[in-house]
Amino acid sequence: MPAFYWLFIMLGLLAIEIPTMGLTTIWFAGGALAAFPVALAGAGLPVQVAVFVAVSLILLVFTRPIAQRYLNRNTEKTNVDSVIGKYALVTQAIDNRKGEGQVRIEGMDWSARSADGGPIPEGANVKVERVKGVKLIVTKTEEGE
Repeated sequence: MPAFYWLFIMLGLLAIEIPTMGLTTIWFAGGALAAFPVALAGAGLPVQVAVFVAVSLILLVFTRPIAQRYLNRNTEKTNVDSVIGKYALVTQAIDNRKGEGQVRIEGMDWSARSADGGPIPEGANVKVERVKGVKLIVTKTEEGE
């Protein structure tokens, strides 16, 4: 395989990465760049492909989380993301079998379901564990929490 094919592969992967900015193909472009000098040195195709795959995976596994942390630094949580871990008051008894239940957090009403499937009476304090669709999944808490 001529060495310059690796440069064309790298440029193609970069061309895909630029409009998407999904931090997906950039790591494989790095692998293609690493395979280029290996090909220039005269290594066979299996060695070139091994270097491409190894470098791509190393970059993907070790540098992607760091890059995402810095690039996604200014993303703001939506209302749904911001309620996870907060405490709420049950304003309509929660009964998963009937598909009923509502809680109030910071003046906003949300549909809610019990995490363990058990009923939770109106007036109880609950903690939001996660969001499923448009419903909050909650667990009952003690009055003092």
